[in-house]
Amino acid sequence: MADTKQDPWTTWVALTTTALAVMAAITTLYLGKFSSRAILLQGQETDQWAFFQAKSIKEHSFELEKVHLTLEAAMFRANMPQDASEQYQKILGQYEEKIKKYSVEKDEIKKKAEELEKEKLVSQSRGGNFGFALIFLQIAIMLSSISVITKKKPLWYVGLSLSIFGLFFFLDGFYLFY
Repeated sequence: MADTKQDPWTTWVALTTTALAVMAAITTLYLGKFSSRAILLQGQETDQWAFFQAKSIKEHSFELEKVHLTLEAAMFRANMPQDASEQYQKILGQYEEKIKKYSVEKDEIKKKAEELEKEKLVSQSRGGNFGFALIFLQIAIMLSSISVITKKKPLWYVGLSLSIFGLFFFLDGFYLFY
């Protein structure tokens, strides 16, 4: 059996390619995590806006009914018995309370929906950065592999250069530099 001595450069390419592959695997996990989170937050945000719309419709219904009762009371005020007038006022007061309640609930729901939107946008941004990182890392892995097959060191150097971009986007996925 003949001993084949391995070129030290090939060893370095193998080690860096392995490190890039590990980095790409970790990047893939985070890409999936933040992409899934963005989708879930989108659903929650949509639910909040649907609740907001439902509260708006209820609030508007009570506002219309209040206007209707106010006009009705004004039309019949002269011939209306005292107890009926008091009943109208009581109902109008209840409607006003409901209107205020729905207005407060709408504000709370709107605030929650806007918070979810912000979280969603951050998750989308992070997921996008991990996506860019993965692209650069995969290209770097491919160039490193081709460099060993063709014995062309410049391809490996280009791959290492691209891996720097991959590392930048990986870190940007966590820290959102810009």
